[in-house]
Amino acid sequence: MSRSADYSSDGKAATELTVLGLETSCDETAASVVRLTPDGVATVLSSVVHSQIDDHAAFGGVVPEIAARSHVEMIDGVTRRAMAAAGIGYEALDGVAATAGPGLVGGVMVGLGFGKAVALARDLPLVAVNHLEGHAVSARLGAKVEYPFLLLLVSGGHCQLLEVRGIGDMSRLGTTIDDAAGEAFDKIAKAMGLGYPGGPALEKMAETGDGSRFDLPRALLGRKDCDFSFSGLKTAASRLAQTCETDQDKADLADAVQNAIARQLSERSDRAMADYLERHEHRLFVVAGGVAANKTVRRVLEATAAKRGFSFLAPPMAYCTDNAAMIALAGAERLQLGLISDIDAPARPRWPLDEARALADPVHPTGRKGAKA
Repeated sequence: MSRSADYSSDGKAATELTVLGLETSCDETAASVVRLTPDGVATVLSSVVHSQIDDHAAFGGVVPEIAARSHVEMIDGVTRRAMAAAGIGYEALDGVAATAGPGLVGGVMVGLGFGKAVALARDLPLVAVNHLEGHAVSARLGAKVEYPFLLLLVSGGHCQLLEVRGIGDMSRLGTTIDDAAGEAFDKIAKAMGLGYPGGPALEKMAETGDGSRFDLPRALLGRKDCDFSFSGLKTAASRLAQTCETDQDKADLADAVQNAIARQLSERSDRAMADYLERHEHRLFVVAGGVAANKTVRRVLEATAAKRGFSFLAPPMAYCTDNAAMIALAGAERLQLGLISDIDAPARPRWPLDEARALADPVHPTGRKGAKA
């Protein structure tokens, strides 16, 4: 069996498609129904997300076993609510899309297994979706977006720049060599005692801060590629957090951290824009993933795009963080092309969007779980 989902074409003509999407890759149990027209207009008929924040707050981060058990308990009810909110029955569906990776594999197995059961019971095609591909198309949930575009995918577990030419056709321009930006936000917030989830808490704290007080390191200054590194920033800020004595100290550090992360994202994105323009005239820069919800990050990246003459687009806030609408849309776009998964499609803890480059030019060693990003 191939480690990647085995897509095969059934020759389905392009028509309006209604797809149920399921997402369980981390700590949200989500289900959504999305309708996609032949000309690429997506309508979200329903989107239900059950957050596990309360389940993990006491631990300061996601506990995989707790997450998987919660998915088992919630997936049926969340799906029922999504179908009811959409106002349709299963007979109106054209397919089922479920996240098959990357993510916490215990949770991925729950949603993918449930999706397989629905597909078998209702005789519907199954589409095993790459969670990152869901983020890549998420901006198309709020607007009619034409391919190609330059994408910055920035979340808790991933930080990549990609040239997106279409569904299943993406090339990696840069990726993180260690930590992702969202991970840096969360772990620095934890070191500062800001609670869980850390990213939004740090953003709120930064509102009253003056980051100029702190001099934080800048990574990879001698390199001219589009890769990222946040481990040095995370270590330095975590040490500085131990010296903060007042709430104002914490606010100033939070502002410094937020600005440093936004600056690095901006610098690497600017390089990627220059590279992208060598091959494309269509100038669209899309930012997706949980960190795209950060207002400072959005503002800085939008200014960077404007300097290069790029239009800027980010998904609606509801679709920046993990959700099933993006999975349903990615599934619908694949189904529109006749791309269907085998029923034995495996759950994958790792699944790069540009798998060929991840294998040929790995940033991280390929282990038993497969190539990372």
